[in-house]
Amino acid sequence: MRIHYFQHVTFEGLGYIADWAKAKGHTVTVTKWYEAPIPPALEDLDMLIVMGGPMGVYEEDLHPWLSTEKEFIRRAIAAGKPVLGICLGSQLIAAALGARVYPNKQKEIGWFPVQFHDGIAPSPTTVFHWHGDTFDLPENAIHLAETSACKNQAYRIGDRVVGLQFHFEITPEALEGMITHCGHELVPDTYVQTAAEIRGNAHYAQNTNVLISQLLNGLEKLA
Repeated sequence: MRIHYFQHVTFEGLGYIADWAKAKGHTVTVTKWYEAPIPPALEDLDMLIVMGGPMGVYEEDLHPWLSTEKEFIRRAIAAGKPVLGICLGSQLIAAALGARVYPNKQKEIGWFPVQFHDGIAPSPTTVFHWHGDTFDLPENAIHLAETSACKNQAYRIGDRVVGLQFHFEITPEALEGMITHCGHELVPDTYVQTAAEIRGNAHYAQNTNVLISQLLNGLEKLA
């Protein structure tokens, strides 16, 4: 299978998804929007994964390529490609399909329990979050998850499109990258943990990596 992913900053790559893809023998290619904002030909991929980043989907004045990316996401969904969005990626899918994306009432950074619906994970499951925005559900989306800090944490549209606001794919190495580059956001608040707390709970990643593998296994069958 040919997986293509969209990367928005140097420190937010595929995380554990890269390990899953390697174990499966899949081909992986990438568009790094911050270097060369040119997406692939749609026929050159079987699955699209849209990763995270600190920018907002509405910041097209700062990142003009966002409009191109959203249009490509729309086309990929219309073509029936399996599409997975993580954090910013889930917001980009929502925006591409006409839903509103906007600042959440509070930032959510750290390891917090998620209440899951529709059986995609045990409920509750502690997962890693790093986001300040949220979104309205796109048309025809099924609500999959929520937390005390943020109502819309995950959704699916049909069987082929999934948006996760949290980070099932996180690894200890990816955690360090986020802390290094975005540590200024760790201002104490109800739903913002310290760097020490984030590092101290990194063992939860082993469980969430299993969950992202299960989710990808399902999407793989549809590619």
